[in-house]
Amino acid sequence: MRVLRDRVVSIDYVIQLGSGKVVESSNDDGALTYLHGREQIVPGVERAIEGAASGDVMQLVLPPSEGFGERKAEGVFLLPRAAFPDDEEIGEGMLFSASRSDGKTLLFRVLDAQPDTILVDTNHPLAGEVLHVWVAVRAVREATAEELMLGRVQEPRRPSPEAS
Repeated sequence: MRVLRDRVVSIDYVIQLGSGKVVESSNDDGALTYLHGREQIVPGVERAIEGAASGDVMQLVLPPSEGFGERKAEGVFLLPRAAFPDDEEIGEGMLFSASRSDGKTLLFRVLDAQPDTILVDTNHPLAGEVLHVWVAVRAVREATAEELMLGRVQEPRRPSPEAS
């Protein structure tokens, strides 16, 4: 069976930077299982494996536009300390989310925390990076009606310890 939109696909992958540093991998958690064509994985990987079959292996070099996008200067800005809960200690590297006026969730990382202002970055940590990706298609199956309705796979990513 081929990888096509709305099929459940399991892949193993390793994402590296040009330096060789591994930034993400399925080695720790087992194969990633997702609903293909629903923008649930890196865009360039999803496009590259379209039409592939179980057992296919690829080496990809993805520019930022096919990975996590370009870094946007406007994604780095100051927020008043008052925008955060009073009892929350704020420190560099902390991750937060907020609701935008359009109802979407905005994720951001703290770059610097001062008594009155907090410098945040809404760019993905890998934005602007060229990604070197090894990907292996492990399995492809038809999605169930429930999976199609929910827009996500209805099986665990990895077995729970209790299932052993």
